[in-house]
Amino acid sequence: MATLKELSKREELLAGGHRLCAGCGASIVVRQILLAAGRNVVVSCATGCLEVSTSIYPYTSWRVPFIHSAFENSAATVCGVEAMYQSLKRRGKLPVDEEIKFIAFGGDGGTYDIGLQSLSGGLERGHDFLYVCYDNGAYMNTGIQRSSSTPLGADTTTSPVGKVIPGKQQYRKDLTDIVEAHHIPYLAQASPHNWKDLTHKVEKALSIKGPKFLNVIAPCHRGWRAGVNQTIELARLAVETCFWPLYEVEDGKLTINYKPREKKPIIEWIKLQGRFSHLLKPENEHILRRLQEGIDAKWESLLRREGEK
Repeated sequence: MATLKELSKREELLAGGHRLCAGCGASIVVRQILLAAGRNVVVSCATGCLEVSTSIYPYTSWRVPFIHSAFENSAATVCGVEAMYQSLKRRGKLPVDEEIKFIAFGGDGGTYDIGLQSLSGGLERGHDFLYVCYDNGAYMNTGIQRSSSTPLGADTTTSPVGKVIPGKQQYRKDLTDIVEAHHIPYLAQASPHNWKDLTHKVEKALSIKGPKFLNVIAPCHRGWRAGVNQTIELARLAVETCFWPLYEVEDGKLTINYKPREKKPIIEWIKLQGRFSHLLKPENEHILRRLQEGIDAKWESLLRREGEK
């Protein structure tokens, strides 16, 4: 596992000067992942904040081979390239002793929703690739519309707080559970505030043959209505409140990678975000209670499951 000193000496494979917002969680996530992965990777990226802000023609921030995919098929694209690579190796047209790794990136809109079929297909077929979802909880690139990753009660442009509804009315989809149902060799949740955990999971994933999946929380100050300097604090609090547990599943065995000494109430996380400001009003206390109950139930389920191993 690479140390911080070793990582600091490696080449930055996502160049500065891109047009992602100051404080963007996605750029921090990608930088850490590429530092852990190294140069021998091919990247596919779905249309979204990450793609449109890092590959504005004729410029690119990517210092590795990069393919812009459509919104819905980042996984299919990288799986096709991986299949071609394996074919060329079998036919002796590429050296068999040089390993190239394949990584697909997508936001929650392009992963939980419109790209789910592409991701599911790649996992089921068993391609040797790593899929990374940078989860900022909405369709941020096109105007902060709700996705199925948007938390209960959040205010977005398509789940607006007003007289009709008090924000999103549904719980967020548990994509990590859905991915696990594909029986792949490795999957995990991670956060950019814990660089050691994230980079270790990337290294582990890329050392394993077959399909792998990382779901990484990526705070968005525009959509979350928070300060540009609060990205890492918001990621940390998401973990400390167990809204975003850090865990991994390797060959069916679940391991919780971090257990807070004192599990914080979810209000500590949401009070920093303008998208939840209405939940602090007495008339919306029931929504806050539902949100907390859902988080508590998931955390207890993870604890029970780990204890069974």
